[in-house]
Amino acid sequence: MAAEQKQKLEQQLWNIANTLRGKMDADDFRDYILGFIFYKYLSTKMDLYANTILQPDGLTFQEVVGHPDEALLMQEIKQLAIDKLGFFLEPADLFSELARRGNAGGKNNFILGDLAKVLTHIEQSTMGSESEEDFGNLFSDLDLTSHKLGKSEADKNELIVKVLIHLDEIDFDLENTDSDVLGDAYEYLIGQFASGAGKKAGEFYTPQQVSSILAQLVTVGKDKLKSVYDPTCGSGSLLLRVAKEVNGVSAFYGQEMNPTTYNLCRMNMIMHDVHYKRFDIKNEDTLERPQHYDLRFEAIVANPPFSANWSASPLHMTDDRFSAYGKLAPSSKADFAFVQHMVHQLEDNGTMAIVLPHGVLFRGGAEGHIRKYLIQEKNYLDAVIGLPANIFYGTSIPTCILVLKKKRDNPDNVLFIDASQHYEKVKTQNVLRTEGIDKIISTYENRLPEDKYSHLAQLSELETNDYNLNIPRYVDTFEEEDAIDLQALSKELRELASQSKTTDATIADFCIELGIETPF
Repeated sequence: MAAEQKQKLEQQLWNIANTLRGKMDADDFRDYILGFIFYKYLSTKMDLYANTILQPDGLTFQEVVGHPDEALLMQEIKQLAIDKLGFFLEPADLFSELARRGNAGGKNNFILGDLAKVLTHIEQSTMGSESEEDFGNLFSDLDLTSHKLGKSEADKNELIVKVLIHLDEIDFDLENTDSDVLGDAYEYLIGQFASGAGKKAGEFYTPQQVSSILAQLVTVGKDKLKSVYDPTCGSGSLLLRVAKEVNGVSAFYGQEMNPTTYNLCRMNMIMHDVHYKRFDIKNEDTLERPQHYDLRFEAIVANPPFSANWSASPLHMTDDRFSAYGKLAPSSKADFAFVQHMVHQLEDNGTMAIVLPHGVLFRGGAEGHIRKYLIQEKNYLDAVIGLPANIFYGTSIPTCILVLKKKRDNPDNVLFIDASQHYEKVKTQNVLRTEGIDKIISTYENRLPEDKYSHLAQLSELETNDYNLNIPRYVDTFEEEDAIDLQALSKELRELASQSKTTDATIADFCIELGIETPF
């Protein structure tokens, strides 16, 4: 039943999103539709919570308006809501009320000004409270004055009212606290937008099958997590995926450089009912200005931008994240800088898993030096997993996952897995099958060597290869071709030659009948 409900909600929301699709590009209508869904979610949560508080008084939230003790009741509700929900909305600011006003009398009534004020009120209600940072500027990407919504104010208003009315007709089922159907539907929409966003998709979304692998890798043998961290968290889907693999995560931490994606991440957290006191997402450049520098995390996952540029400033050599290695990652390839950052943030009993381009396995220079240090000096590398090409939005390059631990259960070897051929093609994208994901996790968890799939390499083997981790050096996937029957092939060629002579003769006869020269 839940699956059917989820699918129905996903389709309803996607249909509403398509109301905007013809008006603007994917990035823009993503920001609007996700913002409006989030506004309705906050309104519904506010209404439900206020009604629960007022139940002993025999009142509903709407009935407080005009009540003799309205001011006192509103003040009490606001204080409780700010602590419990992190924000406050008055009855007149609720989504359903705005949608009603926009369509009162079956007319297209002007509400753009009111809507802008409401979104500002939500952010202002948190000022001076513990949730201020978590709700600040959340709606900054919903520019209600943008010409993308329409040429005139009337056109913009008509489109917004239409979207609000359609959304108001959908039941988010938030009373059902055991269900996360809306959160999953929100994730579905983010994924749909990513599939059409091309190269930009990598800025905010990790494909679900990759998220599943990373999440399962860092939770092997664990039922609960004290903390999970993603230094390049995008929309937060990877953090939330880790939570699905265990019975509880006490705290979520992340950092995201893009302001729009940062907003999306915070919305995503709240939409999945993660209390504002349980997440700490920062908007900054992780490598240059890390915001959780002194914290250590039990699980760390990341899908950083592949081979990104960074400053590689000599000043970083005094930074504890990098100083022990003696060298910095190249300025044109920050891949190992992210690895070093994550290692620094990892608890002694923690596990980290990071997706990277294959070049990190074998490139020399500073990267080779850092790779050798991690293995020879620290012995942190636990596994190398090769993934299929073309499974990420916006790039077709093959990728790999590095799993690192500070205290390894198997310190004498490193597991190599080659899962590059275990996929199915869906339209233009390669997709890891469920059984392929299960095989990766089972092989990692049990450290199983398997011919042409996985290999347990002793540390001496890595040393022999000068710490080159290129997977074909350790997992031989070469398949011998079938032996050729030369006698049968010779016979087949003679038969083809005979058939060719017969055909040539037939063509010559036709040419003679037509009175033209033969072509041979």
